[in-house]
Amino acid sequence: MRRVNVPLAGRSYSIYAGQGLLARLGEHCRRLRLGERCAVLTDRNVEPLYAGRALDALRAAGFDPLLVTVPAGEGAKHLKVVAQCYDQLAAHRLERRSFVVALGGGVVGDLAGFVAATFLRGIDFVQVPTTLLAQVDSSVGGKVGVNLRAGKNLVGAFHQPRVVLCDLDTLASLPDREYRAGLAEVIKYGIIRDARLFGLLERRMPGLLRREPALLSDVVVRCCRIKADVVGADETEGGVRAILNFGHTLGHALEAVSRYGRYLHGEAISIGQVLAARLSSENLGLPHREASRIVRLFEAAGLPVEVRLNRSQRRALVDAMRHDKKVSGGVVKFVLAPRLGEARYGIALATEQVERAIAEAGKVASWRR
Repeated sequence: MRRVNVPLAGRSYSIYAGQGLLARLGEHCRRLRLGERCAVLTDRNVEPLYAGRALDALRAAGFDPLLVTVPAGEGAKHLKVVAQCYDQLAAHRLERRSFVVALGGGVVGDLAGFVAATFLRGIDFVQVPTTLLAQVDSSVGGKVGVNLRAGKNLVGAFHQPRVVLCDLDTLASLPDREYRAGLAEVIKYGIIRDARLFGLLERRMPGLLRREPALLSDVVVRCCRIKADVVGADETEGGVRAILNFGHTLGHALEAVSRYGRYLHGEAISIGQVLAARLSSENLGLPHREASRIVRLFEAAGLPVEVRLNRSQRRALVDAMRHDKKVSGGVVKFVLAPRLGEARYGIALATEQVERAIAEAGKVASWRR
């Protein structure tokens, strides 16, 4: 088991990565002196796989857990589902010292964290991410929330977990598509912060796709360390934390216009990062060879790098970007990379340039080599 600290003064917490951690969930919660009543919030896909083990671990440590199961998929991040969760927590008589366990992927973590942040004006929660994307990214940092029709994560809060338990054994049950989607966030860390990690991913992608345990452990821990460093420097995204959104402005908009059904989050931000690489070359001088390496790495991971949209769809995508949380004064701002391992945030681009890049998004083959 390996440990990473997220340094946030009175809200600091640990991320643990290793095998067999789900069985130790109750021990960790008892060590944190959390209240006896709790809820395990999961989805219909994860429940038959891991809910029983989580409940058993909590009961063995003296807790009284309630199981709350929501539909699988992005559609669960809805205020209607939040209200249903509130009703179940109230019926189980959760109190101020009670806590919520988020057992699942990024959707479950965002939803459970938001429920915990707002129920009784805020109770503790614990992250037990079961997908690669959640383990390396969304379970760390305390950004929780739900979607509106206008856009993704427009209702939310900053609410840090008390502990994050990344049980690497749970990744074995991930379908290939879900696993590959998680690699989009892994690649992002190499682009924005760690060129050596990017090089490792280029060399070892076949082993990572085979889910080799030692390699997977190293990659998860490295990504968690990068995110912990960034969050520790800027908890509420007032500055440098914005670099974590590389490719996300475009990716989130693509998810929204496709009604959260066509693309997994990692697939959408894969396309978004390829577009961001193109914009980085045009505006910050990202060398063409490095932009090409970015495209090839996403392709090696089996992720989409192109999207073909008609004129009305392109307009809808640009309009969706204007609803992004990071819009300021009506101006959409981007995170771009001048070179591998470095990113800059708050870059305003002309709408015409963005529209042109989107129009060319189905022609990646013409510039990637």
